[in-house]
Amino acid sequence: MSDTIIQIENLSKLYRLGTIGSGTFKRDLNNWLQGIFRKNSDSRAPVPDTKENVFAGKDHLWALRNVSFDIKEGEVCGIIGRNGAGKSTLLKVLSKITRPTEGFVRGRGKISSLLEIGTGFHADLSGRENIFISGSMLGMKKAEIRKKFDEIVDFSGIEQFLDTPVKRYSSGMYVRLAFGVAAHLEPDILIVDEVLAVGDAEFQKKCMGKMKDVSHQKGRTILFVSHNLQAVNNLCTKAIWLQKGSIHAMGETQMVVNKYLGAFQKKLWNREWKSPQEAPGNEWVRILSVELIPHLPNPMAPIDIRTAITVKFRFYNFNNEINLSANLVLFSLAGDCIFDVPSVSGDFNEGMIEGECTIPGKFLNDGSYYFSLYILKDTSRTIFEYEECLHFDVEDHRENIHWYDKWVGAVRPHFPFALSSYDVSKNGISLLNTRHHL
Repeated sequence: MSDTIIQIENLSKLYRLGTIGSGTFKRDLNNWLQGIFRKNSDSRAPVPDTKENVFAGKDHLWALRNVSFDIKEGEVCGIIGRNGAGKSTLLKVLSKITRPTEGFVRGRGKISSLLEIGTGFHADLSGRENIFISGSMLGMKKAEIRKKFDEIVDFSGIEQFLDTPVKRYSSGMYVRLAFGVAAHLEPDILIVDEVLAVGDAEFQKKCMGKMKDVSHQKGRTILFVSHNLQAVNNLCTKAIWLQKGSIHAMGETQMVVNKYLGAFQKKLWNREWKSPQEAPGNEWVRILSVELIPHLPNPMAPIDIRTAITVKFRFYNFNNEINLSANLVLFSLAGDCIFDVPSVSGDFNEGMIEGECTIPGKFLNDGSYYFSLYILKDTSRTIFEYEECLHFDVEDHRENIHWYDKWVGAVRPHFPFALSSYDVSKNGISLLNTRHHL
């Protein structure tokens, strides 16, 4: 169609694993001659494919395999996937840094890539000099750089240090200047790889605002690779999920992100045993079931920081007239204890006992967690420990915030907290030209 700006069809990229060269001249010469013979007889990749369509022989890897999609003019497309899924390889092929093994890419217009912050920077030169060098390497003409020079400096916020060698810059200043140059390119297609992984809150807000301005107001096309799914949701109109070099899902951003999270969340949410003899435990108690129930309006949606979580469990007690209680302990994936919640103790006879605890939404921080369940006698003696019985992940969610770094703290509670203004003139104080920044 006329509004398609990038067309990719059956794109594949094959890499050879290990070292280049066999170690002997004779063997390398023989391999080279065989390669020429194969090239003349068949232009396709000379390595046989396998059933999984990912590996081609023990010494080769398909980083991309049969990738096909179209991008329309003005679209912002997010590309997601785990490390090794083929995201960076795809961007390098689109940026013409590397050639595909099979398939083709058709595009129109000027393409600029922001794959490496600081391309062309020289440590011994000043910020001013590096703006011109980096801009030239990224495809800007000298007159274009002069025209945008003040905007670049203002965006980066390093005016005071403009004539200082960049080797004396802090890492934050260096990144600000590098992205400031790249952000003021005027390509038809902008390819961006993980720019939100660096910088402070103000810088990230500027980055997101600049990319939104480029796409919405100027109608340019953006391919945006990020592991930060909240940023992908906020910025992108469509998304592509790469897995093992192939497209696993493609379409509306929220739908693709939800599928991705659902596939990789640790689904250790439910464990159940049919009889006490099969269940974990000892002569005191046997655990019959443990279950994590997220309070989600859509069962396909991921758990995020707003989601309340209920933990239910059942265990069989083999003793009469015994005082029992339970402790539910939450740990981070690193093993740090987040909280330890004890139940009310009670006197029980032999039989099944049930327990239930609800963790409210807007309390946990994003991250990976696991629960351990402890059964106690007389509130002090642990008679059975069921460690790491439930695993789950909590995703981030932010409203009206353009900052995507990790929120500090073991928990992230939502307490009543507000700012308000008042008229100080009533107290005899007059303030002129006052502005409120909330």
